[in-house]
Amino acid sequence: MDTNAYSNLAKGRGSPDKILSVRKATTHYLPLFVIAELRAGFEKGSKTKDNLDRLEEFLQKPNTIVLSPDIQTTEHYAELHVHLARKGTPIPTNDLWIAALVLQHGLTLCTNDKHFDNIPEIEIFTL
Repeated sequence: MDTNAYSNLAKGRGSPDKILSVRKATTHYLPLFVIAELRAGFEKGSKTKDNLDRLEEFLQKPNTIVLSPDIQTTEHYAELHVHLARKGTPIPTNDLWIAALVLQHGLTLCTNDKHFDNIPEIEIFTL
């Protein structure tokens, strides 16, 4: 799940059927970089404590798994970085890490960011 997907899900934004589908998923994968982006955004907002509490509650659910990078992730990162640079379609660094984790673990990425469309190997689910 990308940062914008978590935010939209928390706010109930998107297609009701798709939101329900995500909420019913047996497992939610949240890359470490998404958690960092969320916390940074919360710190800038007026509802910091409420948002942090909601995030912590989400992270404590037994079906939520935090994905952290390892050596294998760096291989995917490097391949994606070179591929996108050659195409002239670079994406933000954190999103590159998110994409690398998604590829490494063979997951579907829940996001509304169109720049992930430049990575044909990634299956995308939009809210």
